[in-house]
Formats: sequence, C-alpha cells, structure tokens
Amino acid sequence: MDQREWDWPAVKLAALRLGRRLGVLLPASQPPRWSLVHIVPSSGPADEAARRSGRARSDPARSFRVTHWEFEADRLEGYDPDLGAVRLRHADAADEAELLAVLREWQLRPEDFEHSWDTVDPH
Repeated sequence: MDQREWDWPAVKLAALRLGRRLGVLLPASQPPRWSLVHIVPSSGPADEAARRSGRARSDPARSFRVTHWEFEADRLEGYDPDLGAVRLRHADAADEAELLAVLREWQLRPEDFEHSWDTVDPH
C-alpha cells in the first residue's frame, strides 16, 4: 500500500485529538452479524472539566484503544442489552504513531474510519 494510505485525513485526526471515537465496518464472519473496529481515544480529568464547561479539549498526546467486535445484527436495531457481541481482537496504542502501526498491522486505512455516530457502533 502507498504511504499516503497510512496518513490521517485532517478532519479525522482532529476528531481523535478531540477525544471522539471513530469506527469502520468490516465484512463479518457470517451474514447475520456486523463487524466493527472502533478507536476510542483516552480521556482524563482535563477532558471532563472541558466537557462540563461546554468545550472539547484537543490533545495530540492521547493514547488509544482499538477493538474489533462482531455483533448480532438483529439485536442492534432494538434496545436489547445483549448484543451478542464478541471481541475478536484489541490493541492499545500509546500515541498516534502506535495507532497507525496497529492499523497497518490490521490492514485498515485511516481514511476508511468514520465518526462512530455514522457507523453501527452500539457503544
């Protein structure tokens, strides 16, 4: 893959730095399931203080948790607390460089990720 495929689009990098989750849908192991990888940026007391004052805090030094889940598709559309979720793999990344290394290893391009509200991310 071309090196440019491993660069974050500016708006998505800004979202991560603001502590916003990103996700991407992948082919699932079976047709009635959905597969999703999501990136969850770390947050701390400074983020909570910013939220309480109605702001979002940008932090280029965030760490990240990357998790690949599969869900029962029919359970996502209601309010079933048991989503039939199975965690397939996960990784922690200490910074943006390690996050890109995880995505390279998992063969996921940063440009394919969307805000979690634009995916089926039930979290």
